[in-house]
Amino acid sequence: MIDSKTALAHCQDLVALAQQMGADAADAIARANSSESVSMRLGKLEEVERSESEEIGLRVFVGKRSASINTSDFAPEGLKALAQRAVEMAGHAPEDQHAGLAPAEALFSGELPDLDLDDPERPEPQSLREAALATEEAARAVEGITNSNGGSAGFDRSVVALATSNGFGRAYSGSGHMLSASVVAGEGGAMETDYASRGARFRADLPSEAEIGEEAGRRAVARLNPGSMPSGKYPVVFDPRIGGGLIGHLLGAIGAPAVARKSTFLLGREEDELFDPSIRILEEPLRKRGARSRPFDGEGVACTSRAIIDGGRLTGWLTNVASADQLGLGLTGHAARSSGGSPGVSASNVHLEAGSVTPEELMADIEDGLYVTGLYGQGVNMVTGDYSRGATGFRIRNGEFAGAVSEITIAGHLTDMFRGLTPANDLEMYRSVNVPTLRIDGMTVAGE
Repeated sequence: MIDSKTALAHCQDLVALAQQMGADAADAIARANSSESVSMRLGKLEEVERSESEEIGLRVFVGKRSASINTSDFAPEGLKALAQRAVEMAGHAPEDQHAGLAPAEALFSGELPDLDLDDPERPEPQSLREAALATEEAARAVEGITNSNGGSAGFDRSVVALATSNGFGRAYSGSGHMLSASVVAGEGGAMETDYASRGARFRADLPSEAEIGEEAGRRAVARLNPGSMPSGKYPVVFDPRIGGGLIGHLLGAIGAPAVARKSTFLLGREEDELFDPSIRILEEPLRKRGARSRPFDGEGVACTSRAIIDGGRLTGWLTNVASADQLGLGLTGHAARSSGGSPGVSASNVHLEAGSVTPEELMADIEDGLYVTGLYGQGVNMVTGDYSRGATGFRIRNGEFAGAVSEITIAGHLTDMFRGLTPANDLEMYRSVNVPTLRIDGMTVAGE
Protein backbone atom coordinates (compact mmCIF):
# COMPACT_ATOMS: atom_id res chain seq x y z
CA MET A 1 0.00 0.00 0.00
CA ILE A 2 1.24 3.50 -0.79
CA ASP A 3 2.38 5.70 2.08
CA SER A 4 1.11 9.19 2.85
CA LYS A 5 4.03 10.94 1.11
CA THR A 6 3.46 9.02 -2.13
CA ALA A 7 -0.30 9.55 -1.97
CA LEU A 8 0.17 13.30 -1.60
CA ALA A 9 2.62 13.44 -4.49
CA HIS A 10 0.08 11.70 -6.74
CA CYS A 11 -2.58 14.22 -5.73
CA GLN A 12 -0.32 17.17 -6.48
CA ASP A 13 0.67 15.70 -9.83
CA LEU A 14 -2.96 15.14 -10.76
CA VAL A 15 -3.96 18.70 -9.86
CA ALA A 16 -1.09 20.05 -11.98
CA LEU A 17 -2.17 17.86 -14.91
CA ALA A 18 -5.74 19.16 -14.65
CA GLN A 19 -4.54 22.75 -14.80
CA GLN A 20 -2.41 21.93 -17.82
CA MET A 21 -5.51 20.49 -19.48
CA GLY A 22 -7.43 23.74 -18.98
CA ALA A 23 -9.01 23.51 -15.51
CA ASP A 24 -9.33 26.87 -13.73
CA ALA A 25 -9.14 25.11 -10.36
CA ALA A 26 -8.91 21.54 -9.11
CA ASP A 27 -8.45 19.35 -6.09
CA ALA A 28 -7.50 15.71 -5.74
CA ILE A 29 -7.96 13.25 -2.91
CA ALA A 30 -6.25 9.88 -2.55
CA ARG A 31 -7.29 7.11 -0.19
CA ALA A 32 -5.50 3.85 0.49
CA ASN A 33 -6.45 1.06 2.85
CA SER A 34 -5.10 -2.32 3.82
CA SER A 35 -6.89 -4.71 6.17
CA GLU A 36 -6.53 -8.20 7.51
CA SER A 37 -8.97 -10.19 9.61
CA VAL A 38 -9.31 -13.73 10.94
CA SER A 39 -12.58 -15.39 11.98
CA MET A 40 -12.89 -18.50 14.12
CA ARG A 41 -16.08 -20.50 14.61
CA LEU A 42 -16.56 -23.34 17.07
CA GLY A 43 -12.83 -23.36 17.65
CA LYS A 44 -11.91 -23.80 13.99
CA LEU A 45 -10.60 -21.40 11.41
CA GLU A 46 -13.58 -19.99 9.51
CA GLU A 47 -12.15 -17.26 7.31
CA VAL A 48 -9.01 -15.24 6.62
CA GLU A 49 -9.38 -12.01 4.69
CA ARG A 50 -6.79 -9.59 3.44
CA SER A 51 -7.46 -6.66 1.16
CA GLU A 52 -5.69 -3.60 -0.20
CA SER A 53 -7.22 -0.71 -2.09
CA GLU A 54 -5.85 2.50 -3.54
CA GLU A 55 -7.98 5.14 -5.22
CA ILE A 56 -7.56 8.73 -6.31
CA GLY A 57 -10.26 11.20 -7.23
CA LEU A 58 -10.08 14.47 -9.14
CA ARG A 59 -12.53 17.37 -9.08
CA VAL A 60 -12.05 20.12 -11.67
CA PHE A 61 -13.66 23.52 -12.22
CA VAL A 62 -13.98 25.25 -15.56
CA GLY A 63 -15.61 28.54 -14.71
CA LYS A 64 -18.66 27.57 -12.65
CA ARG A 65 -18.89 24.15 -14.25
CA SER A 66 -17.38 21.17 -12.46
CA ALA A 67 -16.89 17.44 -12.77
CA SER A 68 -15.38 14.73 -10.61
CA ILE A 69 -13.91 11.40 -11.54
CA ASN A 70 -11.86 8.73 -9.78
CA THR A 71 -9.61 5.79 -10.60
CA SER A 72 -7.40 3.14 -9.05
CA ASP A 73 -4.85 3.51 -11.86
CA PHE A 74 -1.94 5.53 -10.49
CA ALA A 75 0.26 5.14 -13.58
CA PRO A 76 1.34 8.47 -15.15
CA GLU A 77 -0.54 7.70 -18.36
CA GLY A 78 -3.66 6.82 -16.41
CA LEU A 79 -3.57 10.03 -14.38
CA LYS A 80 -3.05 12.11 -17.52
CA ALA A 81 -6.06 10.48 -19.19
CA LEU A 82 -8.11 11.00 -16.03
CA ALA A 83 -7.31 14.72 -15.94
CA GLN A 84 -8.18 15.18 -19.60
CA ARG A 85 -11.46 13.31 -19.23
CA ALA A 86 -12.44 15.32 -16.14
CA VAL A 87 -11.85 18.65 -17.89
CA GLU A 88 -13.86 17.51 -20.90
CA MET A 89 -16.73 16.41 -18.63
CA ALA A 90 -16.73 19.74 -16.81
CA GLY A 91 -17.15 21.56 -20.11
CA HIS A 92 -20.52 19.82 -20.59
CA ALA A 93 -21.75 20.14 -17.00
CA PRO A 94 -24.36 22.69 -15.88
CA GLU A 95 -23.17 25.77 -14.03
CA ASP A 96 -23.23 25.73 -10.25
CA GLN A 97 -22.89 29.17 -8.70
CA HIS A 98 -22.06 27.75 -5.28
CA ALA A 99 -19.39 25.15 -6.08
CA GLY A 100 -15.69 25.85 -5.73
CA LEU A 101 -12.58 25.34 -3.63
CA ALA A 102 -12.22 26.61 -0.11
CA PRO A 103 -10.51 30.03 -0.17
CA ALA A 104 -6.79 30.01 0.58
CA GLU A 105 -7.23 31.91 3.85
CA ALA A 106 -9.54 29.19 5.20
CA LEU A 107 -7.19 26.29 4.44
CA PHE A 108 -5.25 24.45 7.11
CA SER A 109 -1.70 25.72 7.43
CA GLY A 110 1.32 24.97 9.56
CA GLU A 111 2.45 21.67 11.03
CA LEU A 112 0.00 18.82 11.36
CA PRO A 113 -0.99 18.16 14.99
CA ASP A 114 0.16 14.91 16.52
CA LEU A 115 -3.11 13.01 16.79
CA ASP A 116 -1.35 9.68 17.52
CA LEU A 117 -3.53 7.75 15.07
CA ASP A 118 -1.08 5.18 13.73
CA ASP A 119 -0.10 2.21 15.88
CA PRO A 120 3.39 0.94 14.95
CA GLU A 121 2.34 -2.55 16.09
CA ARG A 122 1.38 -4.72 13.12
CA PRO A 123 -0.17 -8.00 14.29
CA GLU A 124 0.85 -11.20 12.55
CA PRO A 125 -1.87 -13.49 11.17
CA GLN A 126 -1.17 -16.01 13.92
CA SER A 127 -1.73 -13.43 16.65
CA LEU A 128 -5.03 -12.40 15.01
CA ARG A 129 -6.06 -16.05 14.93
CA GLU A 130 -5.23 -16.49 18.60
CA ALA A 131 -7.14 -13.33 19.53
CA ALA A 132 -10.21 -14.39 17.53
CA LEU A 133 -10.15 -17.85 19.13
CA ALA A 134 -9.76 -16.45 22.65
CA THR A 135 -12.66 -14.04 22.10
CA GLU A 136 -14.97 -16.77 20.85
CA GLU A 137 -13.95 -19.20 23.62
CA ALA A 138 -14.73 -16.59 26.27
CA ALA A 139 -18.18 -16.07 24.75
CA ARG A 140 -18.91 -19.78 24.46
CA ALA A 141 -17.86 -20.32 28.09
CA VAL A 142 -20.79 -18.24 29.34
CA GLU A 143 -23.47 -20.50 30.80
CA GLY A 144 -26.45 -20.78 28.47
CA ILE A 145 -24.52 -20.31 25.21
CA THR A 146 -25.33 -23.15 22.82
CA ASN A 147 -23.78 -22.12 19.52
CA SER A 148 -21.53 -19.53 17.92
CA ASN A 149 -21.54 -17.28 14.90
CA GLY A 150 -17.83 -16.78 15.43
CA GLY A 151 -15.13 -14.62 16.93
CA SER A 152 -13.06 -12.20 14.86
CA ALA A 153 -9.92 -10.12 15.15
CA GLY A 154 -8.69 -7.63 12.61
CA PHE A 155 -6.30 -4.83 11.81
CA ASP A 156 -6.40 -2.11 9.19
CA ARG A 157 -4.32 0.86 8.13
CA SER A 158 -5.42 3.82 6.01
CA VAL A 159 -3.90 6.84 4.28
CA VAL A 160 -5.66 10.07 3.25
CA ALA A 161 -4.07 12.79 1.11
CA LEU A 162 -5.58 15.99 -0.30
CA ALA A 163 -4.12 18.63 -2.64
CA THR A 164 -5.75 21.73 -4.13
CA SER A 165 -4.73 24.11 -6.89
CA ASN A 166 -4.68 27.04 -4.47
CA GLY A 167 -1.81 25.72 -2.41
CA PHE A 168 -3.08 23.11 0.04
CA GLY A 169 -1.32 19.77 0.30
CA ARG A 170 -1.41 17.50 3.36
CA ALA A 171 -1.72 13.81 4.21
CA TYR A 172 -2.11 11.65 7.29
CA SER A 173 -2.41 7.96 8.15
CA GLY A 174 -4.12 5.90 10.81
CA SER A 175 -4.60 2.37 12.07
CA GLY A 176 -7.38 0.34 13.63
CA HIS A 177 -7.64 -2.86 15.68
CA MET A 178 -10.86 -4.82 16.17
CA LEU A 179 -12.22 -7.67 18.28
CA SER A 180 -15.73 -9.12 18.10
CA ALA A 181 -17.82 -12.16 18.93
CA SER A 182 -21.37 -13.24 18.14
CA VAL A 183 -22.98 -16.21 19.88
CA VAL A 184 -26.30 -18.00 20.26
CA ALA A 185 -28.15 -18.85 23.46
CA GLY A 186 -31.01 -21.30 23.89
CA GLU A 187 -32.29 -24.16 21.77
CA GLY A 188 -34.69 -24.68 18.88
CA GLY A 189 -37.26 -21.98 18.37
CA ALA A 190 -36.17 -20.26 21.60
CA MET A 191 -32.72 -19.32 20.37
CA GLU A 192 -31.44 -15.76 20.73
CA THR A 193 -28.25 -14.19 19.40
CA ASP A 194 -26.22 -11.12 20.32
CA TYR A 195 -22.73 -9.76 19.91
CA ALA A 196 -20.02 -7.55 21.35
CA SER A 197 -17.32 -5.71 19.47
CA ARG A 198 -14.72 -3.06 20.07
CA GLY A 199 -12.38 -1.07 17.87
CA ALA A 200 -9.42 1.14 18.77
CA ARG A 201 -6.59 2.92 17.01
CA PHE A 202 -4.01 1.11 19.18
CA ARG A 203 -4.05 -2.52 20.22
CA ALA A 204 -3.17 -1.49 23.76
CA ASP A 205 -6.47 0.42 24.01
CA LEU A 206 -8.66 -2.62 23.31
CA PRO A 207 -10.29 -4.53 26.16
CA SER A 208 -9.13 -8.10 26.58
CA GLU A 209 -10.48 -10.93 24.48
CA ALA A 210 -12.14 -12.31 27.61
CA GLU A 211 -14.02 -9.06 28.26
CA ILE A 212 -15.37 -8.87 24.70
CA GLY A 213 -16.34 -12.54 24.61
CA GLU A 214 -18.01 -12.53 28.02
CA GLU A 215 -20.02 -9.44 27.10
CA ALA A 216 -21.28 -11.13 23.93
CA GLY A 217 -22.27 -14.23 25.90
CA ARG A 218 -24.04 -12.30 28.66
CA ARG A 219 -25.99 -10.23 26.15
CA ALA A 220 -27.18 -13.31 24.25
CA VAL A 221 -28.26 -15.18 27.40
CA ALA A 222 -30.08 -12.14 28.76
CA ARG A 223 -32.29 -12.08 25.65
CA LEU A 224 -33.73 -15.55 26.23
CA ASN A 225 -37.49 -16.03 26.60
CA PRO A 226 -38.54 -12.57 25.42
CA GLY A 227 -42.09 -11.39 25.87
CA SER A 228 -43.91 -8.21 24.96
CA MET A 229 -45.56 -5.40 26.91
CA PRO A 230 -48.85 -3.53 26.67
CA SER A 231 -49.00 -0.67 24.21
CA GLY A 232 -48.90 2.80 25.72
CA LYS A 233 -46.68 5.69 26.67
CA TYR A 234 -43.64 4.82 28.77
CA PRO A 235 -40.25 6.06 29.89
CA VAL A 236 -37.72 4.59 27.46
CA VAL A 237 -34.05 4.13 28.36
CA PHE A 238 -31.44 3.70 25.62
CA ASP A 239 -28.34 1.56 26.11
CA PRO A 240 -25.16 3.51 25.21
CA ARG A 241 -24.46 1.03 22.43
CA ILE A 242 -27.46 2.27 20.45
CA GLY A 243 -28.14 5.67 22.03
CA GLY A 244 -25.55 7.32 19.81
CA GLY A 245 -27.95 6.87 16.92
CA LEU A 246 -30.13 9.62 18.39
CA ILE A 247 -27.21 12.04 18.18
CA GLY A 248 -26.56 10.76 14.66
CA HIS A 249 -30.03 11.97 13.70
CA LEU A 250 -29.20 15.39 15.15
CA LEU A 251 -25.97 15.57 13.15
CA GLY A 252 -27.81 14.67 9.96
CA ALA A 253 -30.39 17.35 10.62
CA ILE A 254 -27.88 20.16 11.18
CA GLY A 255 -25.84 19.57 8.02
CA ALA A 256 -25.98 22.74 5.94
CA PRO A 257 -26.61 20.84 2.67
CA ALA A 258 -29.87 19.52 4.19
CA VAL A 259 -30.71 23.04 5.38
CA ALA A 260 -30.06 24.44 1.90
CA ARG A 261 -32.38 21.78 0.42
CA LYS A 262 -34.98 22.53 3.13
CA SER A 263 -34.99 18.84 3.97
CA THR A 264 -34.45 18.94 7.74
CA PHE A 265 -36.99 19.01 10.54
CA LEU A 266 -34.83 21.60 12.34
CA LEU A 267 -35.24 24.24 9.65
CA GLY A 268 -36.28 27.48 11.35
CA ARG A 269 -35.55 26.09 14.82
CA GLU A 270 -31.90 27.12 15.08
CA GLU A 271 -32.74 29.61 17.87
CA ASP A 272 -34.91 27.17 19.84
CA GLU A 273 -33.94 25.42 23.05
CA LEU A 274 -33.74 21.94 21.51
CA PHE A 275 -32.49 20.13 24.62
CA ASP A 276 -32.61 20.71 28.34
CA PRO A 277 -30.29 23.64 29.22
CA SER A 278 -27.96 21.26 31.04
CA ILE A 279 -27.19 19.33 27.84
CA ARG A 280 -23.94 19.87 25.97
CA ILE A 281 -22.90 17.93 22.86
CA LEU A 282 -19.26 18.40 21.91
CA GLU A 283 -17.11 17.61 18.88
CA GLU A 284 -13.39 16.88 19.25
CA PRO A 285 -11.82 16.17 15.83
CA LEU A 286 -8.32 16.61 17.25
CA ARG A 287 -8.68 14.08 20.06
CA LYS A 288 -5.62 11.85 20.26
CA ARG A 289 -6.35 8.29 19.13
CA GLY A 290 -9.95 9.27 18.41
CA ALA A 291 -12.03 6.97 16.22
CA ARG A 292 -12.79 9.78 13.74
CA SER A 293 -9.94 12.21 14.40
CA ARG A 294 -8.68 14.27 11.48
CA PRO A 295 -6.61 17.48 11.22
CA PHE A 296 -8.45 18.89 8.19
CA ASP A 297 -11.72 18.25 6.40
CA GLY A 298 -12.43 17.01 2.89
CA GLU A 299 -11.81 20.47 1.41
CA GLY A 300 -8.63 21.26 3.33
CA VAL A 301 -10.24 23.45 6.03
CA ALA A 302 -8.80 23.05 9.53
CA CYS A 303 -10.89 21.00 11.94
CA THR A 304 -11.43 22.50 15.39
CA SER A 305 -13.16 21.43 18.58
CA ARG A 306 -16.53 23.01 19.24
CA ALA A 307 -19.80 22.65 21.09
CA ILE A 308 -22.57 21.53 18.76
CA ILE A 309 -25.21 21.94 21.46
CA ASP A 310 -24.45 24.33 24.34
CA GLY A 311 -26.97 25.21 27.02
CA GLY A 312 -29.45 23.07 25.13
CA ARG A 313 -29.19 25.25 22.01
CA LEU A 314 -27.69 24.65 18.59
CA THR A 315 -24.50 26.65 17.95
CA GLY A 316 -24.77 26.55 14.14
CA TRP A 317 -25.04 24.41 11.03
CA LEU A 318 -22.24 22.14 9.77
CA THR A 319 -21.01 23.49 6.44
CA ASN A 320 -18.93 22.71 3.40
CA VAL A 321 -18.00 25.21 0.67
CA ALA A 322 -21.13 24.83 -1.46
CA SER A 323 -23.65 24.94 1.38
CA ALA A 324 -21.83 27.76 3.17
CA ASP A 325 -21.95 29.86 0.00
CA GLN A 326 -25.59 29.05 -0.61
CA LEU A 327 -26.61 30.00 2.94
CA GLY A 328 -24.17 32.90 3.40
CA LEU A 329 -22.33 31.15 6.25
CA GLY A 330 -18.70 30.59 7.17
CA LEU A 331 -16.79 27.35 6.81
CA THR A 332 -16.85 25.08 9.85
CA GLY A 333 -14.40 22.33 8.79
CA HIS A 334 -17.02 19.63 8.25
CA ALA A 335 -16.62 18.76 4.57
CA ALA A 336 -16.49 15.01 3.99
CA ARG A 337 -15.79 13.19 0.77
CA SER A 338 -14.83 9.93 -0.78
CA SER A 339 -12.56 9.74 -3.80
CA GLY A 340 -15.52 10.43 -6.09
CA GLY A 341 -18.36 12.94 -6.15
CA SER A 342 -18.93 16.24 -4.42
CA PRO A 343 -18.24 16.74 -0.71
CA GLY A 344 -20.93 16.22 1.89
CA VAL A 345 -20.60 17.02 5.59
CA SER A 346 -19.80 14.99 8.69
CA ALA A 347 -18.71 15.56 12.27
CA SER A 348 -15.80 13.92 14.09
CA ASN A 349 -15.62 12.40 17.57
CA VAL A 350 -18.92 13.64 18.98
CA HIS A 351 -20.07 13.03 22.53
CA LEU A 352 -22.94 14.02 24.79
CA GLU A 353 -21.60 15.01 28.19
CA ALA A 354 -22.38 12.70 31.09
CA GLY A 355 -25.08 13.47 33.59
CA SER A 356 -24.85 13.27 37.37
CA VAL A 357 -26.71 10.03 38.19
CA THR A 358 -25.87 6.38 37.66
CA PRO A 359 -27.91 4.30 35.20
CA GLU A 360 -29.53 2.59 38.19
CA GLU A 361 -30.54 5.95 39.67
CA LEU A 362 -31.77 7.09 36.26
CA MET A 363 -34.20 4.14 36.21
CA ALA A 364 -35.02 3.97 39.91
CA ASP A 365 -38.37 5.79 39.72
CA ILE A 366 -39.64 3.98 36.60
CA GLU A 367 -42.63 1.89 37.65
CA ASP A 368 -43.11 0.50 34.15
CA GLY A 369 -40.88 1.24 31.18
CA LEU A 370 -38.53 -0.06 28.54
CA TYR A 371 -34.74 -0.43 28.30
CA VAL A 372 -33.73 -0.59 24.62
CA THR A 373 -30.68 -2.61 23.58
CA GLY A 374 -31.41 -3.01 19.86
CA LEU A 375 -33.15 -1.06 17.09
CA TYR A 376 -34.09 -2.08 13.58
CA GLY A 377 -35.94 -0.63 10.62
CA GLN A 378 -35.51 2.71 8.89
CA GLY A 379 -38.52 4.58 10.27
CA VAL A 380 -36.89 7.98 10.80
CA ASN A 381 -38.11 10.85 8.63
CA MET A 382 -35.44 13.55 8.61
CA VAL A 383 -37.77 16.04 6.93
CA THR A 384 -40.62 15.81 9.45
CA GLY A 385 -38.74 14.44 12.49
CA ASP A 386 -41.13 11.52 12.91
CA TYR A 387 -39.42 8.56 14.61
CA SER A 388 -40.59 4.94 14.60
CA ARG A 389 -38.25 1.96 15.05
CA GLY A 390 -38.56 -1.69 15.87
CA ALA A 391 -36.92 -2.43 19.22
CA THR A 392 -35.67 -5.17 21.51
CA GLY A 393 -34.54 -4.90 25.10
CA PHE A 394 -35.90 -5.34 28.63
CA ARG A 395 -39.00 -4.28 30.44
CA ILE A 396 -38.37 -2.12 33.50
CA ARG A 397 -40.61 -2.69 36.52
CA ASN A 398 -40.07 -0.65 39.69
CA GLY A 399 -36.61 0.41 38.57
CA GLU A 400 -35.36 -3.12 37.79
CA PHE A 401 -35.09 -5.25 34.66
CA ALA A 402 -38.10 -7.56 34.49
CA GLY A 403 -37.42 -9.82 31.52
CA ALA A 404 -36.49 -9.51 27.88
CA VAL A 405 -38.91 -8.05 25.32
CA SER A 406 -38.88 -8.15 21.54
CA GLU A 407 -41.01 -7.45 18.47
CA ILE A 408 -42.16 -4.09 19.76
CA THR A 409 -42.04 -0.61 18.24
CA ILE A 410 -41.08 2.69 19.83
CA ALA A 411 -42.23 5.99 18.33
CA GLY A 412 -42.08 9.71 18.93
CA HIS A 413 -40.92 12.95 17.37
CA LEU A 414 -37.23 13.80 17.42
CA THR A 415 -37.77 17.32 18.73
CA ASP A 416 -39.77 15.98 21.68
CA MET A 417 -37.21 13.23 22.23
CA PHE A 418 -34.32 15.69 22.27
CA ARG A 419 -36.11 18.03 24.66
CA GLY A 420 -36.95 15.21 27.06
CA LEU A 421 -33.56 13.51 27.07
CA THR A 422 -31.78 12.88 30.40
CA PRO A 423 -28.24 11.36 30.51
CA ALA A 424 -26.67 9.10 33.12
CA ASN A 425 -23.03 9.33 34.21
CA ASP A 426 -21.65 6.23 32.44
CA LEU A 427 -20.09 7.91 29.38
CA GLU A 428 -17.26 5.97 27.73
CA MET A 429 -15.18 7.46 24.90
CA TYR A 430 -14.34 4.88 22.26
CA ARG A 431 -16.96 5.19 19.52
CA SER A 432 -17.22 7.86 16.84
CA VAL A 433 -20.38 9.10 18.62
CA ASN A 434 -20.34 8.50 22.37
CA VAL A 435 -23.27 8.85 24.76
CA PRO A 436 -24.07 7.62 28.26
CA THR A 437 -27.26 5.76 29.07
CA LEU A 438 -30.14 8.01 27.97
CA ARG A 439 -33.69 8.29 29.26
CA ILE A 440 -36.66 9.79 27.39
CA ASP A 441 -40.07 9.90 29.05
CA GLY A 442 -43.41 9.64 27.27
CA MET A 443 -42.46 7.68 24.18
CA THR A 444 -45.11 5.54 22.50
CA VAL A 445 -44.51 1.80 22.72
CA ALA A 446 -46.50 -0.56 20.53
CA GLY A 447 -46.49 -4.07 21.94
CA GLU A 448 -49.32 -6.43 22.80
